Amino acid sequence: MLPPSDLLPDALGRRPSRRLPAWLWVGLALWSAGAAVARGVDLAELSLEQLSEVVVTSVSRREEPLADVAASVFVISADDIRRSGATSLPEALRLAPALNVARADMSQYAISARGFNNLLANRMLVLIDGRTIYTPLFSGVFWDAQDLMLEDIDRIEVITGPSTAMWGSNAVNGLIHILTRRPQETQGSLVAAHAGNRERGLAVRHGGRGSGDGAWRLYAKSSDRSSTRRTDGRSSGDGAHRVQAGVRAGWHGEGRQLTLQGEVYRGTLDQQPGLRHVSGAHLLGRWRENLDRDTSLMARLYLERNRREQPVAYQDETDTFDETLDNADAVLQYTFSPARAHHATVGFGHRHTRDDVRNPRAFAFLPAQRTMNWSRLFAEDQIALGPATELTLGASLERNPYTGTEFLPSARLAWRDSEQALWWAGISRAVRAPSRIDRDYRVPAEPPYRYAGGPDFEAEVSDVYEIGRRAQPTAAWSYSVTAFHHEHRRLRSISPQAGGAVMDNNIEGRTRGLEAWGSWQAARHWKLSAGGVLLRQHLRVRPGRLDAGGLAALGNDPRHWWSLRSSLEVRRALSWDLALRHTGALPQPRLEAYTALDSHLAWRPRRELELSLSLRNLLDRGHAEWRQMRRPAAELGRTASLQLRWQL
Repeated sequence: MLPPSDLLPDALGRRPSRRLPAWLWVGLALWSAGAAVARGVDLAELSLEQLSEVVVTSVSRREEPLADVAASVFVISADDIRRSGATSLPEALRLAPALNVARADMSQYAISARGFNNLLANRMLVLIDGRTIYTPLFSGVFWDAQDLMLEDIDRIEVITGPSTAMWGSNAVNGLIHILTRRPQETQGSLVAAHAGNRERGLAVRHGGRGSGDGAWRLYAKSSDRSSTRRTDGRSSGDGAHRVQAGVRAGWHGEGRQLTLQGEVYRGTLDQQPGLRHVSGAHLLGRWRENLDRDTSLMARLYLERNRREQPVAYQDETDTFDETLDNADAVLQYTFSPARAHHATVGFGHRHTRDDVRNPRAFAFLPAQRTMNWSRLFAEDQIALGPATELTLGASLERNPYTGTEFLPSARLAWRDSEQALWWAGISRAVRAPSRIDRDYRVPAEPPYRYAGGPDFEAEVSDVYEIGRRAQPTAAWSYSVTAFHHEHRRLRSISPQAGGAVMDNNIEGRTRGLEAWGSWQAARHWKLSAGGVLLRQHLRVRPGRLDAGGLAALGNDPRHWWSLRSSLEVRRALSWDLALRHTGALPQPRLEAYTALDSHLAWRPRRELELSLSLRNLLDRGHAEWRQMRRPAAELGRTASLQLRWQL
């Protein structure tokens, strides 16, 4: 029987680490502190309103201060990404403490929050500029097909906890929204390049002005990644090459904004038993009209085509899984204030998808061609109950092609006990709707099937309870703490039956934990930040039911992970960033805990030029971050990369 998580090839494992001597790590930390003290700096004189100046848009689908949001939100800024030395989108997501980011090989990642992490993670919704990065095959993201010019990212908003009331099913454990910069902010030319022992890349961008208040930019980038090594010393055969290009244009004025943007990409990725090819293109249009101070109307439409050609081994032969996915997605949203104490948002969304699969002999999606439609009504009202208390009620009615209409409500209460601190609590009903792998998957491709999707597979349901506090007690430090409890019903199981096994909904249980992060401006030019997650998950098969592997297929999660970052301005033109991160052991299949240290040293001889050196995984010769059943392990070893950013 082929578990659903084996649809994608991967490579994993671990080798005993050789850490840097303790005295060297202590010396690095003391040198950082000493450099700051030598400059004679004091505690930063930050504004008490600094936290409220950070604006997010993903929680309520409109702009609001981060300090007022009744949700667990972490914002990765463009400067955070630059100072990390990240060269890919998944690596930039490591900056969010609540995300569990595990690299399986040079191109594949398992990324989730609050449990259920695997290469086919299906409980995190990911968007880029409002465009859903989604495959109906498994309700998740093919990370090997996603990339951006990182220099164009404005911020990444990471919400942990349900966002289904405003964004629909599958945002059960959270939402990742990547927002790129307006073309007015990317004028002139930029060259970004990096070269190292594992990766090489080049990106160029040029922006200009159009007529009136219009602006535009064009970009192109190329990247190459060398294969990792396995624990047995052989090559993993997971190298990759990718090219991508895009355009964005925007016009604004008199309260009106219009945006057009599009991208094309093509990539070739090594795997056994052959080469995997991914390609695609999309076009997005967005119009926004500010009717008055509190009223706006927004419409968005995007069209997309993606293709994946993936080799599959079958009885000592090579076959191909070939998928072409076409999407059309439209949203209309109206934001207004019906009364003095209310701020409301209502909207409608529709997504039309055609999935066309050429099945290999090893497995199949039947029918091979399926046309699917999702429709959704959503509404939210933020009600001021008093000068320091706000109640937010929201809900979605979503109709999916498998289980019909699902009701996704949410209620959140925020109470500000001072100007610098906020208590909040929330309760939500979140749903993970069925995907093609739940209903249409067959192994082998022809009957009799040893394994099949369940014709009556239902939506997975989670009732989620959260309480949190966000505060900036002094001008120098701030923190966020959230406790959560998820009650799960109808989780996916694999039920043995006469003649084979089928997908079913016989697993239930709970997930609970604590996530926290904070930052401390230790000196004017030295900032420390830290964060971590404690996670406990208890899943079981419903009494009187059987399961043949569903528990292991749902995810493989550590009980804890944490990170510590130091950002230091050593001299006026020299900065040094250190990131220490630790991930606990994975239970099934077993993978030992690991600790990694990354360093990024950047020199800016001129305002428009930056040269930097990135060193990663400094504490051992190699370690694995992810492991799949019956698969060899890919080790992530030490890497060095020289990077250049030149604004022409």
